[in-house]
Amino acid sequence: MPGPRNAKLADQIKVILASTIERRVKDPRLGFVTITEVRLTGDNREATAFYTVLGDDEARAGTAAALESATGMLRSTVGQQLGMKFTPTLTFVLDATPEVARHIEDLLAQVQATDAAAAAAALGKEYAGEPDPYRKPREDDDEADQVDDR
Repeated sequence: MPGPRNAKLADQIKVILASTIERRVKDPRLGFVTITEVRLTGDNREATAFYTVLGDDEARAGTAAALESATGMLRSTVGQQLGMKFTPTLTFVLDATPEVARHIEDLLAQVQATDAAAAAAALGKEYAGEPDPYRKPREDDDEADQVDDR
């Protein structure tokens, strides 16, 4: 778990990257990008920026190429604004969270459909045995034991 200084530094890098990409990167391949998270190594030498892109696979590929070509400018901007002795190297990684969330929603929809089908099949059916399959002490035996104890 990162320390408080690392977490604060990662948040600052995230804000700097987002504003710089919005204002200074003029690459036509760049799509609608959102920087979701920045993670720093323990020694603050490497930063991994996770991003999402609105659009299809072609937009994602174009945005990845645009970010790769702008990495040097983005790193120098981060270094200038933070004033650190060593500016971390930047790596951009496409965030897989939206795809994972979509997959989980699809699985939940399948489970819900299966449950609805099972409930529809069970409608009007009865148990093969007694409704309550668990053994219970007979009431007659309890009354006979109480009479003998008197």
